[in-house]
Amino acid sequence: LECLYLGGNFIKEIPPELGNLPSLNYLVLCDNKIQSVPPQLSQLHSLRSLSLHNNLLTYLPREILNLIHLEELSLRGNPLVVRFVRDLTYDPPTLLELAARTIKIRNISYTPYDLPGNLLRYLSLASNCPNPKCGGVYFDCCVRQIKFVDFCGKYRLPLMHYLCSPECSSPCSSASHSSTSQSESDSEDEASVAAHRMQKVLLG
Repeated sequence: LECLYLGGNFIKEIPPELGNLPSLNYLVLCDNKIQSVPPQLSQLHSLRSLSLHNNLLTYLPREILNLIHLEELSLRGNPLVVRFVRDLTYDPPTLLELAARTIKIRNISYTPYDLPGNLLRYLSLASNCPNPKCGGVYFDCCVRQIKFVDFCGKYRLPLMHYLCSPECSSPCSSASHSSTSQSESDSEDEASVAAHRMQKVLLG
């Protein structure tokens, strides 16, 4: 069996026995009521496409990393993705944060008598933007970004990365910037690989 379509059947659980289909290339489980993916699916070493959209998934098992030939993973319409997108939503900074950012970024000098007490306390909470080319700061409001890092040379793990604004991008998140330095060139290569892999995960 190379193709199995089980979409739209109100399935609540994926039978672990599906892992016993070594030649399976395409598995469609969309539009069901599935809440979890059994780790046994990691035995489908020939699998190239896995459709899980419009289910009730809140997480994916770590074993899914063993599907080395997987080219397409569809996850839209799951609580996992809804939460992921919601957490990445950018909320505009407050006037308090805008004032504090301006003071920090422009290195405006002040004394304890120049500013309100709440702003003085707030200024001590500044976090520097991780992008060395930015020089910005953030307080309560920041942009959450997924940054892929190598793990033991085998997997690329997504880690949360915080930036000061939507216009700011870290060197590892943009491959359009040209540079002659080796480290920045490596970052561009990393960004290209990350962008290529992200195309395989269909979130919307």
